[in-house]
Amino acid sequence: MDLAAPYLTDRADETAAGQAVSLITGLIDAVDRLYGHWYLPALALTVCWGAGELVVRRLAARASAERMALELVSNRHFDPGLEEIFRRGVQLARASTAMSWWAPRRAKTVQIRLRADGSTPLRYRIEGPAGGERLLSITPFGPDITVNRGRPIVDKPREHVVRAEFILRGKLISPLREVPLSPDPLQPLVDAVSDLRAELGDLAEIRLDIQRAPKWSLRARRLQLMSAARRSERREAQRATRWLRQDASGIEDSWAGQLQQLLSDRPGPATGRRLVMPPVPRRVDPAEALGKLAEDDHLVRVQLLVMCASNTEGRAQARLAQLQAAFDVFGGRSRWAMRGWKLGPWRIGADHWPTRRGFERRWDLGHCQPPRANWVRLEELTGLLKPPTVHCRLPVLAGDLPSFAFGDPELLLQGIYRGPDGRRRLVATYAQETLFEVGVGKAGGGKTERALAQAIGWAHAGGGLVFVDPHRDSWPRATTFLAHDHLMPRIALVDLNGLGANPRVSSWNPLGMHHGQAAHEIVEAIADAYASALAWDDATAPRALTILTAALTVLVAVNEAACQAGQPHDQATIFHIRALLTDASFRKAALAAVAGRLDEETRAWWKVVFPALPPDAFAVVLNPIARLSANPVTRAFLGQPVGAYNIRTAMDSRMIVWVCPGGNGPTDRLLTALLARDLLRAARSRRDTPEEKRVPFRPYFDELITLTGAAPETIAAMFEDLRKYRCHVHGMTQLLSRLPTPVRLSLVQNASTLATTAGSMSAIAPITAEWGDNPSPDRVATMERFEHFVSMNVRGHRIGPIQLRGPHLDGVFAAQARPQNVPALERAAQANAQALPLDQLTDRAAGQLGRVAAFLAAHAPASAAVHLPKDNEWT
Repeated sequence: MDLAAPYLTDRADETAAGQAVSLITGLIDAVDRLYGHWYLPALALTVCWGAGELVVRRLAARASAERMALELVSNRHFDPGLEEIFRRGVQLARASTAMSWWAPRRAKTVQIRLRADGSTPLRYRIEGPAGGERLLSITPFGPDITVNRGRPIVDKPREHVVRAEFILRGKLISPLREVPLSPDPLQPLVDAVSDLRAELGDLAEIRLDIQRAPKWSLRARRLQLMSAARRSERREAQRATRWLRQDASGIEDSWAGQLQQLLSDRPGPATGRRLVMPPVPRRVDPAEALGKLAEDDHLVRVQLLVMCASNTEGRAQARLAQLQAAFDVFGGRSRWAMRGWKLGPWRIGADHWPTRRGFERRWDLGHCQPPRANWVRLEELTGLLKPPTVHCRLPVLAGDLPSFAFGDPELLLQGIYRGPDGRRRLVATYAQETLFEVGVGKAGGGKTERALAQAIGWAHAGGGLVFVDPHRDSWPRATTFLAHDHLMPRIALVDLNGLGANPRVSSWNPLGMHHGQAAHEIVEAIADAYASALAWDDATAPRALTILTAALTVLVAVNEAACQAGQPHDQATIFHIRALLTDASFRKAALAAVAGRLDEETRAWWKVVFPALPPDAFAVVLNPIARLSANPVTRAFLGQPVGAYNIRTAMDSRMIVWVCPGGNGPTDRLLTALLARDLLRAARSRRDTPEEKRVPFRPYFDELITLTGAAPETIAAMFEDLRKYRCHVHGMTQLLSRLPTPVRLSLVQNASTLATTAGSMSAIAPITAEWGDNPSPDRVATMERFEHFVSMNVRGHRIGPIQLRGPHLDGVFAAQARPQNVPALERAAQANAQALPLDQLTDRAAGQLGRVAAFLAAHAPASAAVHLPKDNEWT
């Protein structure tokens, strides 16, 4: 047994060695067979990879079907800080993983879409997993951001489409340039799409996908970077050693080195070589070697895709070039560059095989498969993590501010807008939204020209208006463009300037009842006009107001009786107040004729209080009437029993009325006050018409300083009340500070459109203050003539202030100029206003007192009131 044990051990060792040799031989044979049939394992690997990729794509497509979309809309005060933007980035990174466990990584992404298609300057949209909607709906930006649920976007096919994918070029560890928040980092992108034209099918869209960095990939990248850094340090050390040895050898072999050895006092052989110590490789600093990849926190992978389209050849390519230049703003040691190869004039990229199909799949499904170099920290994406801020200058597109179309009754001309591409277009606001308008600026700056252009465009569109101009300069300027046959029947001129030897003057009886007005409204309107022009109130002139009101009540009752009797030409006028107060026989006849029309309190006042009044109590009432009577033009205009002027009929029949009061003296102010109060009364009288049947009417007041000096409370009430009756006031003035406080406050508070031309800084400051001093007063003060800064309301949103060129009539309405028809227009305007020679009207006014007295003597007191039908004619 002892002798057999070694023998058995040797046999076992021989068997094991044989088995090992057989195994190695089998492996060699297997490798040889695989090498001979290499396509079989390659095919197996390809099939496995293809099957796995198909499964991943299906799962990713299924996960992408459960995505949500949010649209973020910022207001003009949106001004976030860096911390708020950073917190938003953290939210986006966290929301990218709010998906089911089985979802592939390419589907775990949040996408920021910046889109411009002509409807908005830059549409900001976020798309991501449905599970992240609650997280993303509440932003750290506060109330200056509105978050809306996004609807699906369906684009019409464009004829020309270009695509591009941007990757980070430069040092992988280097960050992008730190772009300040002011001006807005989005400004270059906004500028790149500012000249986009929706009518040409232009479209530009940027999609930024944000994905949390996978840990394993980050560790692998760090190991690679550290290894590369160490190799680089070793190479540097070796290179330094070689150069050091070469330098030492060169010094010892030189004549200077040999001479130094000969002169040396040290004994020993002179042939020995100097010992050279090689430098030790420098220790690699991880923070320096890894750069922005050193820390895990807030590190993400990004994918940047861009698509531009147009129906016009060349515009999409030009747009992509503009966007590429815009991304250069973010470039530093690392920069955004288009992925692909450039061969001479050709570029092979996302638009070509083999990458186009993958681009379209990622674009359509929202998958994120970024290049290996696209690692960024959230701080580098600051400019793209928020909508445009207050520091972003947004262009005004056709979708924001409509273009003016001549003859369109829904549009109101505002001016000429010069777009970022240099194109000019006439812009307008919607008439139903332009309730009140204010224009401020120095004399000759173009505010009246702009108002005239607007009024002429409104007239040609079928709208009604009254243009009140104390200086009459606007009428000859407008006639050339209003002298059209279809407009002449609607135009009336009320000119009180008295030009010429025997001018033609229209007529108006403020006390007239032949148009069916309410008696108490007439009395109230005239009394309020007196009080406004003469600064009367219940504290300073109670007796004068009482006397005037009582006299107006009697005369209106007389006119009511005359109209009911079918004798409107026997009506009293405002000048008969003097006879009523000072002529006992006339007063007795008037009171007897209308006794049944007066209430008991009024009759008692005339019976008890009036006889006790001293004679000098009437002077304060009669003095203004005497001044009106002394002017032959106002005497003729106000002294007719049946006046042609009826502003209520003008409103309802879309007439175009030009009223030129003729000056700004005390007499003119009283007449202006009467006209203004009558306009307010007429507008309020539209209560008897259903709101939907009220015809829009636009009063234009040139020289508000002159008009409000006569009727400040009346003008203020117009800016407060007339919107309800579809009567929209437009006012022009040189100085807001010269306007009475009630007018100024009402005017600025309710203005739908606020405009200013150049002027002194003190005059412009109240307007720019309404805009938050953006633009500043000094910028507005240095504008050229006919330039305006205007803020407008369009679709419920404020547009501007933007700079517009004031429309010049000779340029904007050159095609409507009819200078040869101006004489015919003048005749038609005077005929529509029933203007007669001044001497004829003067004679009629002088004999009116006798006709009224004869009517009073011939008629007994009326027993009952009779309803008066409304006269629907201008006359």
